[in-house]
Amino acid sequence: MKALAAVLVLLSGAALAQDNSGLDELTTREELRGFEPVGRVDIADGGFCTGALIAADLVLTAAHCVLDRDGTAVDAGQITFKAGLSHGVALAEVPVARTIIDPAYRNLDPAPFEMIERDVALLQLAEPIPSAVISPFVVARPGNGDEVSVVSYAEGREEALSWQRRCKVVGRKERLIAFDCDVSFGSSGAPVLDRSGYRAKIVSIVSAGGEVDGKPASFGMELPALVDRLKTALRKGDALSVAKPDAKVDAKIDPAPSGLPGTPGKRITVGGGTLRGLGESGGARFVSPP
Repeated sequence: MKALAAVLVLLSGAALAQDNSGLDELTTREELRGFEPVGRVDIADGGFCTGALIAADLVLTAAHCVLDRDGTAVDAGQITFKAGLSHGVALAEVPVARTIIDPAYRNLDPAPFEMIERDVALLQLAEPIPSAVISPFVVARPGNGDEVSVVSYAEGREEALSWQRRCKVVGRKERLIAFDCDVSFGSSGAPVLDRSGYRAKIVSIVSAGGEVDGKPASFGMELPALVDRLKTALRKGDALSVAKPDAKVDAKIDPAPSGLPGTPGKRITVGGGTLRGLGESGGARFVSPP
């Protein structure tokens, strides 16, 4: 596999859709089978990202999703995880109690590639989701193959998960990984899956978008070491943000939702972003509009 070409281009609000990508919308319980751990990470102000359950009470997403534009932490009490959300119906809807990111991560715009490598957050849920309802994904290192799969919410398809069955790893640079997967604003934090084994494993998450060799690409990072460090920090009591002790916990866990479309919620605000050259000075991420 070739090394990652150190080239990104300006992205002026255009989505990174690819004409030949092929996306399947997952709306019924049967279609969601195997992807139940993936959900929408909703922020009370109207923004959202994609996240995935990696333990009964831990959701993996992008670090920039839990930071405001000025770099301050989003109040954990303003974040909710909605697993398997489809047109207003979720398998589980649980508030977040604590968030944590790599302390070396900085909310830069555009972000240099060393920030993309650290663009990972863990969300500790106020209540665990029983494994009988959702079995969490395992986090693993990328294999030697170049075929992956992505499940995400995004601009224009924020009410239901979309699954790209196959996309390719197009390059690597140290801990940075580039994919030709179909992602857009709202896909931040979406799991990049290796489905070569008995059950899919998360080998990266979506952090940014741009181009490699003149073609649309998304960018992620290797996960295991960083995720392990964040888990250890949470066990020690560290956190970026903690929900107020008197915050009302209103978890909704439905073991057998119909999966039928319900009344759509409000349209989530999504925005454009900018990218710059990936090298000593640059990379980028999906960001909110000014």
